[in-house]
This record gives sequence, C-alpha cells and structure tokens, in this order.
Amino acid sequence: MKAFPAAGWLWLSLVVLALDQVTKYLASAKLVLHQPIEILPMLNLTLMHNYGAAFSFLSDHSGWQRWFLTAVALVVSVVIVFWMRRLPPGEKLTAIGLALILGGALGNVWDRIQLGYVVDFIDVYYQSWHWPAFNIADSAITVGAVLLIIDTFRNGRTGSS
Repeated sequence: MKAFPAAGWLWLSLVVLALDQVTKYLASAKLVLHQPIEILPMLNLTLMHNYGAAFSFLSDHSGWQRWFLTAVALVVSVVIVFWMRRLPPGEKLTAIGLALILGGALGNVWDRIQLGYVVDFIDVYYQSWHWPAFNIADSAITVGAVLLIIDTFRNGRTGSS
C-alpha cells in the first residue's frame, strides 16, 4: 500500500471539527436567535440558522438544498482525502490547506444532517453593513482555500502548460 504522508495532517481536520462543534453548541446554548451581542467594535456574536450555502444562497428554498449541499460536501470531502493520499511528502502547505477545508466541510455537514441548517454566529460589520454571519468551519474553509492559492502561486502552478 502506498504511503499516505498527508494523513499526518488529518488531526488538524479533527481539531477544526471539534472546535467548530463546541463553539456552535455554546452559541446555540448561550445566544438568542438574531439578538446580537457586541464583542468588539465591528464584531458581534449573533446566532443565525443558515438553511442554504455560503451567504445564505438557496436558503429560501423548500428543503431540498439540505440534502443537495450535504451530498456536495461529502463528495468534496472524499475528493480531498484522495487528493491528500496522492500528495508527495513535501507538500506541507497543500496538506494543511486541504485538512482545514476537510474539517470545515465536515463541521457544516454535521450541522446539516443533525439540525437541517448550519449554525452561524460570528457577525462582522461596519456601520450598518454586515458581512454574512459565519462560523469556525467557514473560517477554516476560507483559510484552507487561501493556503491552496498561496501554495499554487508560490510553486508557480498556474494551470497553463
């Protein structure tokens, strides 16, 4: 069987999943839906239930999106694991980025399966403009994607031959 050097980063996926679920549990237990609590200027904790995808895309549909988005995230998770299996030992930044994305995807999948929606609670704003609420899983996915982009440019892989 082929070595799986990136498997050493799967612990990071588990840490993201655990932190995500603990913070969502605390947010659900301590916050009131749609009632912001100011933490810092431009940062609130606000419990939100997202029935859609990023930026609440598809959230106003009849419920089919729950299973569609769950299936998409599970397929992406399987692809990530296979991608990680094929990574050469020196691809540390790629492995970290993929592990973060995997942990975040699984955190949101867990919510969709258990609750039918994703718990969001981080509310960043400026004056009256609010960024869509997000959570630890969303943050991990974003950081992971940025790391993959940085790694691509750092290594000169632009997709052109």
